Amino acid sequence: MKQLFICFLIFLLSTGISFAAVMEGGVSKTGVGNVSKIVDSDTNLPVSGAKVSIPKQNYSTLTDSEGAFHLNTKINDSTILSVEKDGYRPFSLTIDEKVASKPIVVGIQKSNIQDVIISSEMFHLGDDNFSANSANSSEFKAKSIGPFFSKSFMITAEAAAKKNFLVIGSIIGIDTLMARAVRQNAIVNSFSSPPEIYFNGSKIAEIQLNGDGQRILIPKRLLRLNQLNEVTIKTGRNMKQTAYIDYDDIEFMNLSIQSD
Repeated sequence: MKQLFICFLIFLLSTGISFAAVMEGGVSKTGVGNVSKIVDSDTNLPVSGAKVSIPKQNYSTLTDSEGAFHLNTKINDSTILSVEKDGYRPFSLTIDEKVASKPIVVGIQKSNIQDVIISSEMFHLGDDNFSANSANSSEFKAKSIGPFFSKSFMITAEAAAKKNFLVIGSIIGIDTLMARAVRQNAIVNSFSSPPEIYFNGSKIAEIQLNGDGQRILIPKRLLRLNQLNEVTIKTGRNMKQTAYIDYDDIEFMNLSIQSD
């Protein structure tokens, strides 16, 4: 099952799933089934033509007319599974060999007209200098783009009138003291500061744990109508290294703004 943690804002810690499971919005509940499927989370109807991918392996497949798919690739370690379909919100989930060996039923939500998909790509922040004991280091796929990521986008007046959340589909590699305490990594003598999330220059969150479906409320006072808005994610730094700046290497994907 997934366990939900709250610290500063909202964090999700992934653990093993022992049965077929239904995944919705990053939170799982026990389910039944004998084949892996992508379904509409509201109607429970199958979603055909959805792209199911394992970015680390450059592997992808499409669901059939019944929403079914098969992961014809070997999963040895924890890795990110991503689901994309036009008209639906992007979804990603950290799975391992145990989860991949059983049927997975994933419920994806239809997108609102106000939603903004900032990027469905995977990004690596840091300096490409990390230990094998670092959280999820075996999952890393890309080269670092540096210590921060920024992207600009527009928000409609209709969206600004609602609650808006920055949603991070999956984030891995975080080596904070809290991540170490819950054994998300095997580091013994050091830890990093948490990644920081900024919206239009103001910090709105710190992320302490690796996980999926993290939703961060964007204060309405920070929204800019008819102007570009900017999201920035800054990785942490090794708090035990004082001789030079040692950035924490992290990866994230499926970044979007969702309105409720």
